[in-house]
Parts: sequence; C-alpha cells; structure tokens
Amino acid sequence: MADTAHPELRIDGERLLARIQALHEVSPIDGGGNCRLALTDDDLAGRDLVVTMMRDLGLTVSIDVVGNVVAVRAGHTHTAPVMCGSHIDTVRTGGRYDGNYGVLAGLEIIETLDTAGVITKRPLAVGFFTDEEGARFAPDMLGSLVYVGGLAVEEALDTVAIDGARLGDELSRIGYAGSTPCPGVVPHAFVELHVEQGPVLELEGVTIGAVESVQGISWTELTIVGQSNHAGTTPMRLRHDAGYAAASVAVFVRGLAGELGGNQVATVGACDLHPNLVNVVAGRAVLTVDLRNTSEDGLREAERRLFGFLDELAVTEGVTITKRTLARFEPVIFDPGVVDLVEQTALAQGHTVRRMPSGAGHDAQMLARVCPTAMVFVPSAKGLSHNPAEHTEPADLEAGANVLLHVMLALAAE
Repeated sequence: MADTAHPELRIDGERLLARIQALHEVSPIDGGGNCRLALTDDDLAGRDLVVTMMRDLGLTVSIDVVGNVVAVRAGHTHTAPVMCGSHIDTVRTGGRYDGNYGVLAGLEIIETLDTAGVITKRPLAVGFFTDEEGARFAPDMLGSLVYVGGLAVEEALDTVAIDGARLGDELSRIGYAGSTPCPGVVPHAFVELHVEQGPVLELEGVTIGAVESVQGISWTELTIVGQSNHAGTTPMRLRHDAGYAAASVAVFVRGLAGELGGNQVATVGACDLHPNLVNVVAGRAVLTVDLRNTSEDGLREAERRLFGFLDELAVTEGVTITKRTLARFEPVIFDPGVVDLVEQTALAQGHTVRRMPSGAGHDAQMLARVCPTAMVFVPSAKGLSHNPAEHTEPADLEAGANVLLHVMLALAAE
C-alpha cells in the first residue's frame, strides 16, 4: 500500500544533520567518529540527549527493564504503532551514522509531521535498543532480543561485560533500569533505516537499498592453552605455542571463507596472548571467530569445518582448545510486503533501488520475529563502517529519511 495522502511531505535535511551532529558531539573521537560502548557514562550522555529530543517533541517515552527506550506519538486510533528506530551505542572506534541515523531520522519524521499538522491513523513509535553492537556485552542485538522475548530478562541482566561489569548493575548505575516489562509491545510493523556499512550501493551508483534479509551470525570465543616457555631455548619441535595456534585459526578461517565462497565471510577480530612478552612462547590465547552467511546450511558447514580444524590443531600442537558461544542467530528473511513497499516508495520518489541482503546484524532481525519488518539502506562512502571515517552524503541521508517517512505513513494508514 503506497502512501498517497501526503505525497508532498519531505523531511528537513538540515535539521536531520543538526541532530546527527549534536549526538556526534557526545563522546567524539579522533577522525570524526564516536565511542559510546553500551551502558558506559558516554552511552548515558547519548541516551540523555536523545531522550531530551524525544520529550521536546511531546512524545510519550518509556524505558524498559533492559534499558530499551521507546517514544510514541499518538494516532487517531489506540492500535499497535508503526515503529522505526535502531541504536545509539557504538563500537570503540565507531562512526557517527551507524545506528544513530535510524533513530534521529525517526525523530525528524515526527517533527516533520508535527509541523505539517498530520496525525496518522495508527500511532508512530521511535525506539533505540540497548547494546546492539555487542561490543561490551555479548550477544549483539541484546536489547532487541529481550524486547521480543528471545532472551530472558534475568539472563540479560546477569550478562558480564568484557570489563567485568554486570549489565543489570550498569543499567542501575546510569539510571536506565526502567520499569516497562519485556517482552515489549508488538508493533504493527517495524522499519529500520541504516547506512549500508558496505560498498555495494556506492559502487553501483544506487541510492536506496531495499533490504530483503540479514545474514546469520556465529560468534565463538576460543581459549587455547599451551605452555609458556623461553623463546630462545625451547626447540621448535617441543613447543606448545598458543600464539601459533591462534594465528593458525586466523589463517584457516580466512581460507575457509574463500573456499566456501558465496556470501560466506569469516573474521578473527580479537586476540589476547598471555603472557604477551617478546621473548616468551605464549602459554594462552583467547580469540574470537565471527562467521556469517546468508544461508543457514552454509553457516553450519562453516562451523563444522572450523570445529573439525580446531580438533586437529589441538592434537598436532599439543594444546587444549575450549569453545564458548557468544552469539548465534540464523539468517532472517524480511516481510516481502514491507520490502515491496520500501522499493515502491523509493521508486516513486525518483531514486534508484537495489534489493539486497544485509551483511551486518541489526535490531530489525529481532523485531522480524514478532511483526512485519524490513530495512532501508543508504550508501556508505568507500564501504567504511565501524570506523571514524564512516561517511554518507547529506543528500543520501535525506533521501533515506524521506523514503522511511512515506513507508511509515503508508503502514500507519493500514
């Protein structure tokens, strides 16, 4: 169902950019990016700013038991809202658009409707979810997973961060341990606007991505225990080198992705050696392996091959290897009707459109468990994200927000 009631409506691009800049000024880092790890003081400052923006627009703001924030604009009916949103936490070396854009564009849409005096049939909601990045508390998309009932509140609150803090304690410390229960209110539909975080749209000269699916994700933490020994006196044949074993894993998963081909990707993103000294054979290594594939069968094959390699490596190097699952999500297919609506809306506004999968995880994949869901992508310059140099052209930011505006209007009229 295309929006035909207010085809002339457009967001204010300068106002959207000002909101993005204001949030960027909370916890900026060198190079133009941000560091707002979930539930830190920096995250608190970002939350307070965005909640103030929500309340300044007269929205009804609720905070749930894991810190998810949802702001609602009343409609003509007391029915399930049409929701948009994303997250405002970042990785340690994050950009200014990842997550933030989808939340702030939602608020810009609300202000656009207020200015035009438009009241929708259904309520509209803008939300941001706790710990989407998973950079401090695993798994990623933790807040939205709890919101839809996929993770028990008690388990989420007991999650321990990479710095040893407990999630529930940190929520209380920063004042965002809310009272609204989870699972949360099921929206009529959910649409997430996001920068692509990849190079495809820019390389193909396309403005809007109509996202059909999200890759499955498998995060595994490996602890390899060998034997610390002198780097000069220990013969190579007698070593039980955890550092070498960790390096072997990194090389293996890179080769595995190439072998399996298609949409398979694989990354060793973190590695810690002990005792981490130049003249000591490492006795312990802790590293992470991130596997992703648009196919569940493909993802399982990658996991099978990795785990088989680990068994062989433990024997040949005389080390022990233990595995801990940090996150495991199957690929998600978005609602075909909402994907069609995104595509039709973009075309009606004169934009080029590409149907595509998402290589990154998003809160939308959790909301897809409970309501019709889709995503709107705009180009990322040079495909960069999780990087202070992350950039999207203002015209593309404005185009994506206008597509989201009219997708939400159409859904809210249902």
